[in-house]
Amino acid sequence: MTVMPADLSGIDVRAEIERLRKERNAVILAHYYQKPELQDLADFVGDSLELSRKAAETDADVIAFCGVKFMADTAKILSPNKIVVLPDLDAGCSLEDSCPPEKFKAFREAHPDHIALTYINCSTEVKALSDVIVTSSSAETILQQIPRDQKIIFGPDRHLGGYLSRKFDREMLLWPGVCIVHEAFSETELLKLKAQHPGAPIAAHPECPPTIVDHADYVGSTSGILQYAKTMPGDTLIVATEPHIIHQMQLAIPNKIFIGAPGADGNCNCNICPYMALNTMEKLYLALRDLEPRVEIEEGLRLAAKKSLDRMLDMASGTIGLGDLGAR
Repeated sequence: MTVMPADLSGIDVRAEIERLRKERNAVILAHYYQKPELQDLADFVGDSLELSRKAAETDADVIAFCGVKFMADTAKILSPNKIVVLPDLDAGCSLEDSCPPEKFKAFREAHPDHIALTYINCSTEVKALSDVIVTSSSAETILQQIPRDQKIIFGPDRHLGGYLSRKFDREMLLWPGVCIVHEAFSETELLKLKAQHPGAPIAAHPECPPTIVDHADYVGSTSGILQYAKTMPGDTLIVATEPHIIHQMQLAIPNKIFIGAPGADGNCNCNICPYMALNTMEKLYLALRDLEPRVEIEEGLRLAAKKSLDRMLDMASGTIGLGDLGAR
């Protein structure tokens, strides 16, 4: 974790970030779940893979990723020659934590006739053990390309896997991980909120449990939910994902009303990602100043993980199908 100095009170942190951005030839990325002040100064705001791909296309020497560890790792996988820093290395992910590589490896070995379709919210080691990586926006397209007689392991998010399984009537072995943010939404409180706003549609991320997803008018990735907010009829939307995405909605569509879906206590405070919240302006400044904490990945591991990412990109774009991919 970044060690904070005793006093930064004499420093204009925003101005120093701007100076260092130019001095380091850095690109600053912010996930939709970051604090508004980090979103506002970023060069790109978006979903995790989208950000890593955009950064790879730049001539920047440094990528400062305001997100969580697996996202910064993905940026390094796609941009091995760039320096990648994460403001706080303790910014992890409950889904990544739920799927230790050694246990996932053993699970794969116990089911040798299955391929591993793995959500991007996992470690580099798990990516390297997987056949195809998916995102919440590409998962449906990729799943439909896999023959129905091919057995599938889906991990680490059992809610996303379950949603896909129900929607496409595909039996899959589901790894039992969950996102602590999306798990925290309350069906009871959501229905109370819906009763208060009977005309408002609900948009939900597929990481939510079925008790939330089943009430949604739209289910999709964070960027998908943002696009739905722009095109939906009506002026009020209930949003069942991490509430910091609402900042981008308010910037894009200031004439509409966006309400975060509540947690069990009747508000959405419990649905703020505690890992994303670890990144701050001060830590970003230090990361750019010191080029630490730095993300490093051993080259053999990077290439193994990149293979499953590349297969996802090819399948999502229709460049190739499943090809000769089979059970290991």
